[in-house]
Amino acid sequence: MARPRATRLSAHPAPARRRPGNRCVWAEGSALMRAYHDREWGVPLHNDRRLFEFLILEGMQAGLSWETILRKRPQFRKAFDRFDPARVARYTPRDVWRLLGDAGIIRNRLKITAAINNAGRFREIQREFGSFDRYVWRFVGGKPIRNRFRALREIPAQTREAEALSKDLGRRGFSFVGPTICYAFMQAVGMVNDHTIECFRYRRL
Repeated sequence: MARPRATRLSAHPAPARRRPGNRCVWAEGSALMRAYHDREWGVPLHNDRRLFEFLILEGMQAGLSWETILRKRPQFRKAFDRFDPARVARYTPRDVWRLLGDAGIIRNRLKITAAINNAGRFREIQREFGSFDRYVWRFVGGKPIRNRFRALREIPAQTREAEALSKDLGRRGFSFVGPTICYAFMQAVGMVNDHTIECFRYRRL
């Protein structure tokens, strides 16, 4: 499965309230993951800044657990100017050193420089299409793909749509946007509904 990835919670959210029915099994490991699952994962997003946040955090997650990213997200927001792509696109080598010295985020030079580069490419798409939202949702025909998976093992790591998005982003100069990362992004922002069919969220999205 292209595992769940980015989101908008406080550093220490209150435990999600008990819901009727089942929850996707990947979310049961902690209160943080349950809250992310119950409030964010798979909810269709159309706000460019939030889409940028997810795109960057998905790249940051590569090789790490998603819970690690969630725990660091408040500091990521602070360090990256609340994921304002226009501001991030203007970062200089001095900002790279600042970010590399921030223990509250992922201090990986390749991922940090990719995020700054991707902010510039993101702005180019905004200028071309009017918004990143308008660009990215074309890859699923403008509305969420509603899958019907019964178990975690059935969910693919990537799909044809994710491969198409990855290829186009790569052509436009993005990095850390392989098809697995792109599919995780698509799941997170609701371009696909990959809650298993017995999950209470599947029926509510």
